[in-house]
Amino acid sequence: MPAEEKAKAIPLTEREMKLIELIRRLGFGEISIYVADGQPVRAEEIKKSVKL
Repeated sequence: MPAEEKAKAIPLTEREMKLIELIRRLGFGEISIYVADGQPVRAEEIKKSVKL
């Protein structure tokens, strides 16, 4: 594959880096991510879910 066709690395924004750090700290669980203008704006962790 020619070098021109390879995907170029895109630097992460500050918000994207914070989101990745949050995901790595979570370990397991569920996160809802709100996006605006292609950037993460807010992430909500699901704290408790009870199956009845």
